[in-house]
Amino acid sequence: MVYSKATACLFIMLLLAPAIMAADPDPLQDFCVADLDDNAVRVNGYPCVPQSEAGDDFLFSSKLARGGNTSTPNGSAVTRLDVTEFPGENTQGISMNRVDFAPGGTNPPHIHPRATEIGLVVKGELLVGIIGSNESGNRLYSRLVRAGENFLIPRGLMHFQFNTGDTEATMFVSFNSQNPGIVFVPLTLFGSDPPIPTPVLTRALRVDAGVVELLKSRFAGGSFQAS
Repeated sequence: MVYSKATACLFIMLLLAPAIMAADPDPLQDFCVADLDDNAVRVNGYPCVPQSEAGDDFLFSSKLARGGNTSTPNGSAVTRLDVTEFPGENTQGISMNRVDFAPGGTNPPHIHPRATEIGLVVKGELLVGIIGSNESGNRLYSRLVRAGENFLIPRGLMHFQFNTGDTEATMFVSFNSQNPGIVFVPLTLFGSDPPIPTPVLTRALRVDAGVVELLKSRFAGGSFQAS
């Protein structure tokens, strides 16, 4: 009886393993161009536009050919090419962004909860930092990445990029998800809606209430971007 229970548990674990370990689900057709209609029913993604109506434009995009305006509080501009901007990515488990940096600009600390990220610096040089979990002692892994060099961000780890040079910098990043998700660390803590109670943050961050209120005022309204 003990053996049969153990066998049954193992069998259930093997059945569940693909669902637990998978990222985006595998496609069941050549393509599924996303129907971005707000009234469309969504189940963990977007429904498909009928193939007879899809055309062929969904396979091509020039959006990342041009950079964004880096005159922002962060000194950076993110041009996204996720499924909402490139509907042909739907069910393909991939997306891509371009990030441009002014001198001294930063892509501030953030997390992608649903994707691993790989990046290529194509212009300038960037200080890339990845912060490990408690398992690694919250170690900071960082390196100055120059044009032509790559970096890897494991799924779910906090990371940032900072332009250390005196000229503009540009990077392209790819994700193994059509919608990697973004959790902005400063905005999450100080710009949530409704706000996190100040006593929670004063105790967690070990600072006075005045410091927390100042930071909340800087992130009010949810104005932020990262990639």
